[in-house]
Amino acid sequence: MSFKNGYLAIALMSGLSLAACSNTAAGIEKDAEKNADKAAAAAAETKAAAKEAAAEVKDATKDVTAEIKDEAKDAAGAIKAAVETIDVKSALMADRTVDASHINVDTFHETKTVVLKGSVKTAAQRAEAARIAAAEAPSYRIDNQLTVVPNP
Repeated sequence: MSFKNGYLAIALMSGLSLAACSNTAAGIEKDAEKNADKAAAAAAETKAAAKEAAAEVKDATKDVTAEIKDEAKDAAGAIKAAVETIDVKSALMADRTVDASHINVDTFHETKTVVLKGSVKTAAQRAEAARIAAAEAPSYRIDNQLTVVPNP
């Protein structure tokens, strides 16, 4: 190989090398643009999924909150009914004209009903028991199921 041919070969190799570098740089730039587009698409997808998840959590929270409120309302009603039961039974026991020893008092908050069951010795005691129950539980309906048994 002659000296002139050596320079020619070096020049040719340098040109090819520059062209290859130029192609590699362009390829890297294209790859970077594609990756940036993919990353943006993935970010948008993730953002949409996060919004959807947040909406689902919000809906679930509303449902749970409503259930808790309903349960609390039921518990409060049951407690109020229990208090009414105690108040009615206590008033019946305190009244000297009614023998409350055979009277059972049940209160149902769902129907707002006080039920008197059992027996008393006279019709007057039966009527007085109903009157006392109505006075102690004014917002409740009284279901007087007491029977009159002269000697229970």
